[in-house]
Amino acid sequence: MGMYINPGNSLFKRALNSKIYVDKSKLISYVNDVIDTEQEFICVSRPRRFGKSMAANMLAAYYSCGCNSKELFDKLEIKNCNTYENNINSYDTVFLNIPKFLVKTSDIEGLGNYIENILIKEFKCQFGDYGITELTDLNTIISHIANHNNYKNKGFIFIIDEWDCVFREAVENTAAQKNYLNFLRNIFKDNGDIKLAYMTGILPIKKYGSHSAINIFDEFSMTDPAMLAEYVGFTENEVMDLCKKYNMDFNEMQYWYNGYLFDDRLHIYNPESVVTAITRKKYKSYWTRTETYEALKIYIDMNFEGLRDNIIKMLAGSKIKISVDTFQNDMTTFASKDDVLTLLVHLGYLAYDYNSNEVFIPNHEIQEEFTTATKVSNWNEIVKSITLSDKLLEATITFDNETVAQIIDEIHMATVSVLQYNNENSLACVISLAYYSARKDYIIYREFPTGKGFADLVFMPRRNTENPVIIVELKWDYSAEGAIKQIKDKNYTETLKDYSGKIILVGINYNKKTKKHECVIENYNK
Repeated sequence: MGMYINPGNSLFKRALNSKIYVDKSKLISYVNDVIDTEQEFICVSRPRRFGKSMAANMLAAYYSCGCNSKELFDKLEIKNCNTYENNINSYDTVFLNIPKFLVKTSDIEGLGNYIENILIKEFKCQFGDYGITELTDLNTIISHIANHNNYKNKGFIFIIDEWDCVFREAVENTAAQKNYLNFLRNIFKDNGDIKLAYMTGILPIKKYGSHSAINIFDEFSMTDPAMLAEYVGFTENEVMDLCKKYNMDFNEMQYWYNGYLFDDRLHIYNPESVVTAITRKKYKSYWTRTETYEALKIYIDMNFEGLRDNIIKMLAGSKIKISVDTFQNDMTTFASKDDVLTLLVHLGYLAYDYNSNEVFIPNHEIQEEFTTATKVSNWNEIVKSITLSDKLLEATITFDNETVAQIIDEIHMATVSVLQYNNENSLACVISLAYYSARKDYIIYREFPTGKGFADLVFMPRRNTENPVIIVELKWDYSAEGAIKQIKDKNYTETLKDYSGKIILVGINYNKKTKKHECVIENYNK
């Protein structure tokens, strides 16, 4: 075993030894099926701390020659796969963690040459008797070894962790980026002796102009994870099982860390946050262990028309339709707000619904990061709304109609320069933003289904059932009394017939003539 060639299984063994380990070994089944096929080049992109490196370490442990990994994998789900025995520890595996190379050289433009020279030295050390001593090209060396009479293994596998760090660390250095892409292209292009390449990163890889030769890779990203969605990140069922095992509140785990929607059924959680919450027995934002709000601040402050509007709407709970097709998969080339929002999806700050092409803030943890970033950026409309929202909730549950109307007026005036205000949808956005701090105690549903229609907003208590359920109906240039009447006439409370706590009905109307809001609050008696 070497440092980079057949590195062994120690890193994966450490993951197995950890207090919390979730079995993702079925990923190997898919990878085994594509070895030495047209689909043998795989690139999985996920945000930081989503389990990319763990998966890469697992594959290196499984495929590497020179070590016995059966005792590790015999305990895992992959043991039941019919390709398991045939491939374990059968390939000469090259494992490259690109950030570790990057910190060792000051010549980022020569990074590819630096890595190649290190690999050539190690190949000559491990395969010195294969007649490669005088060879100076990595591809030639690999081919020479693979076709040597003494070679008994099945071929070569490359695993590259964080392949894209050059594009994230040297965002303006196009020379370094092109040189690095040339290095990757020279390894993989038309090399039949490499039976598999598996790369991880944050950014997708397919759009780098004339240097797109590594478009031979099948991409599995945050905007199109396809069949690998469940293998990088924790699924909802896995999180539910962890909560049962470690006596954690699953509803709280959902509230804080759920929300990355990969299809209609599959929700993915950030493993780092879930594991840290379990080990520390505390729900809070652990995102700063991954990124800081400054990274988010850079992008939401970009001056693209409509971007600020979209961010505020998402903070209010809305989803925003975007196109991900124009994103150039780097950190600097932005032609529109859609490109910025797409980058935030890949960084993990937004979730993406593939079916509806909509983005949204996935959970409370990320919402806190957005709130911090907007405060630091002096988004006065957000700061004022959040400051007033505590008072608004208190006024609502104490039936203070005038104060509720007054506070909503103030929040409307703070956001009027950003948000279009011309219908019930925009009114709902402002009201949702106005009740921002209520999310500490409530789950807020927009367009909540009832027996005879949809309630505009329903606030369901998250933990403390002493808090009342709040049903809000909105009207545009009509009357607050009419909103209350609609709640009663359409029997919006029928859905809550089994709820034993208090229920408050709230009608809010915006008067176009006076440009003021009106509010009526009633206690509902069953």
